[in-house]
Amino acid sequence: MRFSYIDIHSHTNFAAFDNDRAEATQRAYEAGVALINVGTQQDTSRAAIEIAEQYENGVYAAVGLHPIHTAKSFHDEEELGENGKEFTSRGEGFDYEYYKKLALHPKVVAIGECGLDYYRHDTNTRMSANDANKKQEEAFRKQIELANEVRKPLMLHIRQAYQEAHALLKTAAKVPGNLHFFAGTVEDAKKFLELGYSFSFTGVVTFTHDYDEVVRYLPLERIMSETDCPYVAPVPFRGKRNEPAYVVEVVKKIAEIRNEDHESVRVQLLKNAEQFFGLQGF
Repeated sequence: MRFSYIDIHSHTNFAAFDNDRAEATQRAYEAGVALINVGTQQDTSRAAIEIAEQYENGVYAAVGLHPIHTAKSFHDEEELGENGKEFTSRGEGFDYEYYKKLALHPKVVAIGECGLDYYRHDTNTRMSANDANKKQEEAFRKQIELANEVRKPLMLHIRQAYQEAHALLKTAAKVPGNLHFFAGTVEDAKKFLELGYSFSFTGVVTFTHDYDEVVRYLPLERIMSETDCPYVAPVPFRGKRNEPAYVVEVVKKIAEIRNEDHESVRVQLLKNAEQFFGLQGF
């Protein structure tokens, strides 16, 4: 089938979808939505591939180690599940060879989500913020190296660390990058635009005006759409678990914020994703 939208950053590989993963994917298909499931550690990266393998077209994967999982991290039952599964987030070192094997899978279209997140540090261990930052940077550097080697783009998670991430990417990265759930300023955006990077937005744009300025500022050719499901469901689904089909509302809102024709925006955002991830004829 031919898709009309794409959710470039979803997590139906998370525990939140254990009871209706296939049904959520079917609802996406019915809405004309393709999707990329994004890994956050070894288990969820492998799961993203396993899900993609079940579909001939329209479901893809990204593999990587989220910065908050480089140390004992905040436990999220929607991501890792219950009944002791939280122990999988006690701190993962980046296993280059393990992720390289995953990255070479034909359904894998990006490396990540990787990056730097200085918003939440572990307060339950003796690790200082500085040590935590160093662990994040080490894992980030290795994932940039892997992306360079396998020649696949970076799916970036950056929070309260735009300056630090920019400096590292500018010197080390040889592949394109997308700033997922971009929450920076116009000035932050300018720096990454100079690197040729893209930016994606979630359902948050449907219920706050905090992102309006940067959504209007960015060239449409550098914008993509995402849900980051199961989180931040857009209006009119606020309060519910988010899912890939709802990315349609994100695209509608981006067009509204920019005061541009919805169909033109839809077509361009789809084209942007096809080119960025190398999705031919999907």
